Amino acid sequence: MDIKEVAEKDKQSFNKLALHPLQSWEWGEFREKTGVKVIRLGRYDDNKLTETAQITLHPIPHTTYSIGYFPKGILPSHEMLEKLVEVGKQYKCIFIKLEPNIEKHLVRQLADQNSELNIQPSPHPLFTKYTFQLDINRNEEELLKNMHNKTRYNIRVAEKHEVTVTEDDSQEAFEEYLRLTFETTRRQKFFAHDRRYHKLMWETLSKSDIAHLFTATYQDKILVAWIVFLFNGVVYYPYGASSSEHRNVMASNLMMWEAIKWGKKNDAKLFDMWGALGPDPDPQDPWYGFHRFKEGYGAKLTEFVGSYDLVINPYLYTIYNFMYRVREVFLKLKSYF
Repeated sequence: MDIKEVAEKDKQSFNKLALHPLQSWEWGEFREKTGVKVIRLGRYDDNKLTETAQITLHPIPHTTYSIGYFPKGILPSHEMLEKLVEVGKQYKCIFIKLEPNIEKHLVRQLADQNSELNIQPSPHPLFTKYTFQLDINRNEEELLKNMHNKTRYNIRVAEKHEVTVTEDDSQEAFEEYLRLTFETTRRQKFFAHDRRYHKLMWETLSKSDIAHLFTATYQDKILVAWIVFLFNGVVYYPYGASSSEHRNVMASNLMMWEAIKWGKKNDAKLFDMWGALGPDPDPQDPWYGFHRFKEGYGAKLTEFVGSYDLVINPYLYTIYNFMYRVREVFLKLKSYF
C-alpha cells in the first residue's frame, strides 16, 4: 500500500473513484486556475488506484497558515487520514475540513472511527448537510405521479404558455446566465461568486462535458438559466438564476422537469439538487422557498454524515474558532446599523 500524489496519467481512474463533481480532476483544474493550491492524493494497492482525496488549500490572510478542504469525497481510510495530517503539517494547515459525500445512516461518526486522531465536529460547516435526491431511474409517468400537485400544475402552466427549455452552450447563453445570476443575487440578497469564477468554472467543466447550460425562454426572452453537472451517472443542479419578469408562466418549474428528463436520456440514475434545509424547516428561513421548490418534485431529503475538522494545530485551532465567532458577532451587529 502506498499513498502519494496522483499523476495526470491516472486522471481517468481518479475520476471513476470520485463520488461527486467537486472531487473530479476537472474541478481541481478549475480551482487551480482561480489560484487555489490543489493536492490530489491516491492510495495504490498493488499499483492500482483504490482511494482518492482531492484537497484545496486556502491561505489565512495576513498569516503564514492555511486551511485545507476535502469536500464531498469518500469516508477517508485511517491511512488516508494519516497522510492528510502529514500534508497538513507540510503546508502549515491549522486544520483540514472534511465533508464526505456519504449518507449519515451508512456510517458511524467520523470522529468515533478514528479516535486517536484529532477529529472534531466542525462548528463552521461549508457545505449543507442535507440535499434532495430524486431517483430518476423510473418512467416519466411515475415521476410526475410522485410530484406535489402544485408542482405538476405549474409544469402544465409553463407548457400552456409555450415556455421552451433548450440546452445552449453558446457564449451568448452564458452571458445571459451571468446577467440573470447577478440579477437574482441582488433580488434574493445572497452571495454569489464573481464573474471570473463562473467564467473559469464554465470554460473548464463544459469542455470536459461535465457542465451543461440550459435556458428557459418565453416570448423570445430568456427567463431562467441553469448550469447542471452530469458526472458518474448523477445529475446535479448547482447553479440557477431567474428573471423577476413573467413569474406567472412558471418557467423554473418546467426547467427542472426538462433537466430531469435530460438526465434520464443521458443514462443518469439520480438527480442531486445540491442542498436543502433540514427536516421541519423554518418558513422564515431565506432559503425556505428554494427548499419547497425542490421538495415539490418528490425527491428524498438526504442527510450526509456532516462536517468535521481534522485538527493539525490544536492551539491555533482554538484561536481560529474564537476569532471566527467574534467576526460573526461583529458582522451581525454591523447589519443593525
